[in-house]
Formats: sequence, C-alpha cells, structure tokens
Amino acid sequence: MTTDAHATPMPDADLSATIAALQEQERELVFRTFTNDDAWRLGCLLVERARAEGLAVVVDVRRGEQQLFHAALEGTSAHNDSWVQRKARVVARFGVSTYLANLREVARGRTFGQAHELPFLEYAAAGGAFPVRVAGAGVVGSVAVSGLTQHEDHELVVAGMRAFLAAA
Repeated sequence: MTTDAHATPMPDADLSATIAALQEQERELVFRTFTNDDAWRLGCLLVERARAEGLAVVVDVRRGEQQLFHAALEGTSAHNDSWVQRKARVVARFGVSTYLANLREVARGRTFGQAHELPFLEYAAAGGAFPVRVAGAGVVGSVAVSGLTQHEDHELVVAGMRAFLAAA
C-alpha cells in the first residue's frame, strides 16, 4: 500500500487504476479554442454547480499567467486563494492535473515535494487543478478549485469541464 499526506491509504492496484483514469481524463478533456468568454462561462458553470451542491469553494480559471475568472464562495478564505494559486503553478510547470502529478509521485514511493524540491508555499500538487488543453496548441491554462478534499476538488473540476465541453 502507498499513501500521501492528502489521501487515505490506497492499494497499489487501485493507485495504478486511478492514475490510468486521470490520464484518460486528460486525453478526453480538450478544448477546440479557449477564449476569455469561455473562461468566464466555465467559471460560472463551476460556481453554479458548487452553489447547487452547497459547497464552499474558490474557483479560479487562468490562461497562461492571466487570471480570467476567480470566485470565492461563502465559507472560503484567503487560504483557499493561496491553494488555487499554488495548484495553478503545478499545472503550468508540469502540464498535468495536480491530482495526477501527486499520485504519480506516490506511485514512485515519494511525495511531490521530495521529488521536485519546489517551495511548498509556491507549489501544491493537491488535487483540484486541471490543465486547459487546446487541440493543436497544448496546455494554455488551468482550472482550479479549493475547499474540499483533493479528490472532491478534482472531481468538481472534471465534472464542470465535461459539462462545458458537452455544451460547446
């Protein structure tokens, strides 16, 4: 069994299956284009979903270094703002979701921090940030959520991106 600081123990077979599922999500969730208006609509969709479920989260959408959408729902704090910034930096640097970046290192028997020696107050590989990938262009930004467990943050982002892409 392997563990990390943010998850309950996971049998190695489950860990491998989870990593494979996360990699499939990244192949699946690709935009044709990604405009400022798209960022706004995606952010609003995530906020609406969070409100409908009574979730206290921060939602952040970026293209490159530019923050295009940010909302902090009731029950969140500046601490959540810091988490979305740190998660967005991981996506920008590694081009994968923070949950995948984290679990890949767990599968290797180490933490993300041990593997990359990046400052913890600047980079957080806790789940909840996902790359905005545009067909033919690659990763152009990120969508991040903070306020729930890393798995729940990740699932909220993925569900929102799926709904957005299905409606496009």
